[in-house]
Amino acid sequence: MVFDHLTFPFRAAIYTRMNTYAATLLGTVRSSRPLVHHITNTVTINDCANATLAIGAAPVMAGAIEEVAEMAGIAGAVVLNIGTLTPSQIDAMVAAGKAANAHGIPVILDPVGVGATTLRTKSAERIMNECTITILKGNAGEIGVLAGSGGTVRGVDSGGCAGDPLDVARRCAERWNTVVAMTGETDIVCGSGEVYLIRNGSPMMERLSGTGCMAASVVGAFAAAGDDTVKSAAAALIAFGLAGERAAEGARGPYSFRTALFDELASLTPETVSAEAKVEQSCGI
Repeated sequence: MVFDHLTFPFRAAIYTRMNTYAATLLGTVRSSRPLVHHITNTVTINDCANATLAIGAAPVMAGAIEEVAEMAGIAGAVVLNIGTLTPSQIDAMVAAGKAANAHGIPVILDPVGVGATTLRTKSAERIMNECTITILKGNAGEIGVLAGSGGTVRGVDSGGCAGDPLDVARRCAERWNTVVAMTGETDIVCGSGEVYLIRNGSPMMERLSGTGCMAASVVGAFAAAGDDTVKSAAAALIAFGLAGERAAEGARGPYSFRTALFDELASLTPETVSAEAKVEQSCGI
């Protein structure tokens, strides 16, 4: 569903300055090619690497605790994903997060399946307590759990959050002092008094494993290249959603969509982002 009730605090007009920022930032990603260090899950690791390449950044997938701090220190951003977590992997994530914090490098956490098991919830909370998370990217159920307002997670799939999604996202951002990027049919990005609704995307994105993980990789690339964390997260979800929207136009099913998604990420232009981004900004928050 699209969260139609979320339009009430927002102006009806498309926020064209955000379109311009997103378009410019895509160009910066392509020209600067930032290194994005991932400690991510084994199900989607290759897709995350390819999505990072397609958007114009450089991926590295280094998970050994003996090198993660060193690798994080030379990266433009660090993406942590607990999709196939183990206790030793969480130790490595904490080490990488602390190293990134020491160098002023943005850290993106994708708390996949948090709330489904005690291990996942405690692991996500440990990372967030021991590291400064720049951007928390999750679905409605995951963000609801971390907001403390409740959410439903089945395995790694979202069953939604308890309460108004906009309120839940803002509560989570305040609780953890971070930028929250809540993905769904309408994406919500909030932090530092700013809130954006992003309506780009396609239902096909829910039929393919790993699109949420790939979105976190794109967020990492944009955060590495950007100078405003909230706007960078919003710009990344605009670009990823727009690529999904365009990929779905000729797709016959999930796997032809997967191929087209990488192609559309690679061929996405600043001009297309500026013209086709569907984003609104909060008023009076």
